[in-house]
Amino acid sequence: MRRTSHTREAGPVVVSDEGLPDWLDPVARAAETLEPAQLSRFLPPEDGAGRQSAVLVLFGEGTRGPELLLMERSSSLRSHAGQPSFPGGALDPEDGDPAADGPLRAALREAEEETGLDPSGVQLFGVLPRLYIPVSGFVVTPVLGWWRTPSPVGVVDPAETARVFTVPVADLTNPANRATVVHPGGHRGPAFLVESALVWGFTAGIIDRLLHYAGWERPWDQHKQVPLDWRS
Repeated sequence: MRRTSHTREAGPVVVSDEGLPDWLDPVARAAETLEPAQLSRFLPPEDGAGRQSAVLVLFGEGTRGPELLLMERSSSLRSHAGQPSFPGGALDPEDGDPAADGPLRAALREAEEETGLDPSGVQLFGVLPRLYIPVSGFVVTPVLGWWRTPSPVGVVDPAETARVFTVPVADLTNPANRATVVHPGGHRGPAFLVESALVWGFTAGIIDRLLHYAGWERPWDQHKQVPLDWRS
């Protein structure tokens, strides 16, 4: 199917789906039409409250095919300590307008600061609607990227990042690696048991919805529960 390419420029930051590998087409198409409520029930406060932030949802091509870049946050951090996540964080003033290209710049900057990623090798191809993380008060813009030219990644600052790793999409879609996480407070949500990590919360929610709307999701046992203290 021939797909029209859309390019948006905001200063030197470009978002383009031109030249993506064919397997990423379903993700790019989904990104163009997804509404906030299709991704999460937690939406940004109408009064504009919340700290603007962004994450980089980076797809690459690994030895086992398509993969996603993730990191595990340091256990000493104040917010989401020890939790696997996408690279990202709060916007800085130098990132620019939060309503324009600020989230794009922030996603790339934070990914470089946290993983050592070379942003010049990343092609941004989509931006998802802003979502909300109530526990930390962050308003998060997920920015989609294609790792066109891979670069070495790893822990830059152990005070922020415990490890950096990639997860094959095949492992994320494998029903055996999927479960429903149960928070001590009663909240339930999707989870992935991959690369010796329990991916849950905001990150798992985004992965879950992308797999679903890209048509990659395989039937899995949603009654399989994993408590958050599963490591103990």
